[in-house]
Amino acid sequence: MATDRRKFLKQFGTSVILTSASLTSLAAKEEHERRILQAEKRISSNDKIRIATIGMGIMGFNDTRAALSVPGVELVACCDLYKGRLDRVKELYGPNIFTTGNYKEILSRKDIDAVIVATSDNWHVPISIDAMHSGKAVYSEKPMVHHISEGLKEIKAQRETKAVFQVGSQRVSSIAFKKARELYQAGAIGKINSIEASFSRQSALGAWQYTIPLDASVQTVDWDQFQANSKAKHDYDSNRFFRWRNYREYGTGVAGDLFVHLLTGIHFITGSKGPNKIFSIGDLDYWKDGRNVPDVMSAVISYPESPEHPAFQTTLRVNFVSGEGERSTTKIVGSEGVIDMSDGGGFTIRKRKMPVAPGYGGWDSFDTYPEAMQKAIVEEYNKKYSAADQQAPKMDDVIYHEPEGYNDSNEHFANFFDSMRTGKPVVEDAVFGFRAAAPCLACNDSYFENKVIKWDPVNMKLG
Repeated sequence: MATDRRKFLKQFGTSVILTSASLTSLAAKEEHERRILQAEKRISSNDKIRIATIGMGIMGFNDTRAALSVPGVELVACCDLYKGRLDRVKELYGPNIFTTGNYKEILSRKDIDAVIVATSDNWHVPISIDAMHSGKAVYSEKPMVHHISEGLKEIKAQRETKAVFQVGSQRVSSIAFKKARELYQAGAIGKINSIEASFSRQSALGAWQYTIPLDASVQTVDWDQFQANSKAKHDYDSNRFFRWRNYREYGTGVAGDLFVHLLTGIHFITGSKGPNKIFSIGDLDYWKDGRNVPDVMSAVISYPESPEHPAFQTTLRVNFVSGEGERSTTKIVGSEGVIDMSDGGGFTIRKRKMPVAPGYGGWDSFDTYPEAMQKAIVEEYNKKYSAADQQAPKMDDVIYHEPEGYNDSNEHFANFFDSMRTGKPVVEDAVFGFRAAAPCLACNDSYFENKVIKWDPVNMKLG
């Protein structure tokens, strides 16, 4: 099997370019096969990476599964503030897994090489910084920070410790996004001018009304530790603990949770360092369950001209009560085409180019002129423009599909562990992660303060 795969790679090489719908997934298969070959490498005991996950909620378990899909990775320990999740860890991964409610016990262990930080957003920065200073590599869930003011501090900690640090927004590892970036940079859609990106949901779970265990109480949850770094203290509330995304004290709302995915992909494809003006509006329209963040939010974000790209504008939207149902879109619009990455798994480039000639007739003032004038205009028009100039160029769509079974979260972790083993740069470092997160958190500031937020994308500070 391995020989067949190597033969496949040799035949197709490294320069497969999609030019029409007939070449829908050759490049995707090629890169997927490269990952398969890498996965077949034998890992020695000295090359084994031992990990721990801090925060065993939805993302904690999903990240752990993705991390363990990479050869040579072993789970050693897990931390969570709800005892039932630690019991679940042992059910899934064995009774010998070390479990604790104190993350510092994880960081003090010498047999752990890397930690996954998948806690509520308010704990991402303090745990990540402590972990880096403890000599651990860190995979931090997005958004990288809970507040914009934390970003430069975390970047400084990474630079001082030189720890391997990667942010967990998997779109930068997606082969579909990498191919879209390649084609965008090759001029497939002409000059970019706008981007539209959104998430639509229509379910209680999609709106973060997660299942709460029957034994949830101060006896099973370390509530004091959960809110230890929050300015406002509250009596125990199961909703606040198990549905923390709904509360500003612990989460970052739809902007920090979902806008950040959209901007991560946009920045990756365009090479942008970020916008300079952000304005957002929103409403708590339907899920009035005690949450203090909106369930519908829209933002208009302005990207200035830069060495990486021309000026363009981006509109972002999240709707948690959308009659459209579950859907995700990212449309990058240029003067000659659109990259449409709607609903993941690949993309379509629809290419259109205006004819040289401007045209006449139809919804035009042409028919309002006297017949003699119309005839003169047509004669002059045909002299000035050839038949070819009067026709829009015919351009085929480009369709790209990820190979069956491909998972960009697994790929993101594979890249993280590759960096640990080889010393190569991570695919999403602290600077990239902060430049994606900060404009999203600025959307929250704009919404709650009802004003335009100015941002310096180069120096990463508020204007």
